[in-house]
Amino acid sequence: MPLYKLPRGTLDILPAEQVYWEYVKHKAIALCQLYGYQRLDTPAFEDFNLFARSMGEGTDIVDKEMYTLEDKSGKKMSLRPEGTAPICRAYLEHGLYNLPQPVRLYYFATVFRYERPQAGRYRQHYQFGFEAIGDADPALDAEIISMTWHFCLSLGLKGLCLQLNSIGCKVCRPHYLENLKRHYSACLTQLCPDCKARLIRNPLRLLDCKKKSCQEAIETAPKSINYLCQECKAHFESIQRYLELLGIPFKVSHRLVRGLDYYTRTVFEIQSPGEGIQNALGGGGRYDELIEELGGKSTAAVGFAAGMERIILNLKRQNVSIPALPRPSIFIAYLGDEAKAEAIKLAFKLRQAGIAAITAMGGRSLKAQLRQANTFGTSYSVIIGEDEVKSQTVALRNMTTKEQKTIPSTKLEELFRRD
Repeated sequence: MPLYKLPRGTLDILPAEQVYWEYVKHKAIALCQLYGYQRLDTPAFEDFNLFARSMGEGTDIVDKEMYTLEDKSGKKMSLRPEGTAPICRAYLEHGLYNLPQPVRLYYFATVFRYERPQAGRYRQHYQFGFEAIGDADPALDAEIISMTWHFCLSLGLKGLCLQLNSIGCKVCRPHYLENLKRHYSACLTQLCPDCKARLIRNPLRLLDCKKKSCQEAIETAPKSINYLCQECKAHFESIQRYLELLGIPFKVSHRLVRGLDYYTRTVFEIQSPGEGIQNALGGGGRYDELIEELGGKSTAAVGFAAGMERIILNLKRQNVSIPALPRPSIFIAYLGDEAKAEAIKLAFKLRQAGIAAITAMGGRSLKAQLRQANTFGTSYSVIIGEDEVKSQTVALRNMTTKEQKTIPSTKLEELFRRD
């Protein structure tokens, strides 16, 4: 037994799993390049106050889920619990507001939250997201949503549902929250303990509860879209019109609120078929007040984020066919010390020419070496023995057809470059 085990709520991404990760990353990068988004990477830890200010002290994420410590200078630092606030911090710190707006950015980030681990939810997980900062045009919301829809379809996922809502702004939301709290106060006895706490601390999250006892209260709750001010209403109507123009199907859902406090107006989520949190692939929305909250000028922004593990879980559930990763073309086997030296030299020469090659190691028999070649999935094996060393040739074996022929070793590079 090993002395140490994987920390709870984390995962090792083994070689056999990398094909899924590379597939999702490739699709994500291709999408962002198609829409003109540029990559921005931020540190894995930031000033605690960045997250406390952006997400709100008193929220579960800040109070219960963040990994926070004091560094040797006594400064309070936190591992990144989400990707948007660091992007906004970088936008301000590096003067990206001086560029033509909106600034379009994307990122891959390791995210840390102390949550109860379950399928598709880890204490350390990987997030892909994109943000458009610096413009309030509802067409930008539609662009972000279009990108999200395009991304999920490009992965080969089926049966997707786009949920859409507007939670208003600081002008109209307070009136909605008053009515929401009034509604829930009248059915307090049937609420779960978590929702009783949410009623005081974070009323919007009441609509997100999955407990059976709270479903009736959710279904009869007032809808945020009925309390929108004229500007928010016009904004939401424009987004729906643009999505219809693009042929992107959506469903307006009054239950959708998203989990972070900085959202304003637009919120959306992509869901795959199935029950539970695992079917939510990702989502986002508009956060027009966040940049100002972090010390900048009033700056409109909208974005999206998805957990990579959740996406991969759904790819497996739907049996989506994933292209195999490139494998080395050649496995070099040998018999004897002289042949081993030639094999090492040949492998080096092939790699210098950009041809991927693996050399056998140890003193295994030729039969065992060729079995190893099969496990690597190489298309060809090159066999070098005493006769090949003397004649400066190699035996080239097709691992699929088992055909074998002898060729000059100097021709090998030319042959595989042509192929």
